[in-house]
Amino acid sequence: MVSVSELLPVEAIRVDVTAEDWRAAIGAAGELLVATGSSTDTYTEEMIRTVVDSGPYIVVAPGFAFAHARPSPAVLRTGMSWVRLARPVEFGHETNDPVDLVVALAAKDASAHTEAMASLARLLADPETGRALREASTPAGVHALLAGEGRSAGKSSPAGGPAVHKILTVCGNGLGTSLFLKNTLEQVLDRWGWSRYVTVEATDTISAKGKASEAVAILTSREIAKTLGDVGVPVKVVDDFTSTTEADHVLRDTYDV
Repeated sequence: MVSVSELLPVEAIRVDVTAEDWRAAIGAAGELLVATGSSTDTYTEEMIRTVVDSGPYIVVAPGFAFAHARPSPAVLRTGMSWVRLARPVEFGHETNDPVDLVVALAAKDASAHTEAMASLARLLADPETGRALREASTPAGVHALLAGEGRSAGKSSPAGGPAVHKILTVCGNGLGTSLFLKNTLEQVLDRWGWSRYVTVEATDTISAKGKASEAVAILTSREIAKTLGDVGVPVKVVDDFTSTTEADHVLRDTYDV
């Protein structure tokens, strides 16, 4: 398993960065990906284009944007960067603006980073750790907190028979924000004792339309829900992809419990 701290070296972390707008904020995160050998400048342009084309769905939680694009030749190796802004900027998100933390992902493929993404989601969802990460005064301080991820990573689902229901979490690429939501839903399902009955699959908008008939519901952002339209199953909007409280509410609505 590749950890968050391995994908996100100290050299890819900056704090108190000044950015005039969301494009500059993503640009700063992209510069760190380039500087640490994960991608080229072209990938930074692709991350910005993702927001232009699909809207600010990458703002997955209050104050937090997860910048990424599809795997492309501009990605040299899988890596991440972390930019905490000196002053928050608006991305145009209806509920989660303004943003003061931008984490960027350059993924070489669709699988190498999934466990690291789950660990990062757990860290940011924990109030105490999330606050400490936002208040750390140095890149080394941020990295030290990320290196403690192993204490909560690697949680397995309860053993049992095959799952009978599927829920899809959807984002533009199926590689980043949908994984945050997948992990949050799985935490709630574990707590309910339903993990043996319900599987959660992260996917992209194009694939989701073909897989919709296999699912009991699709959970996604407001922007992606508009893109999907009517796919024959309920499409439910989640504002905070790291909130187990909101995930619990949406699951209760889905299953009427």
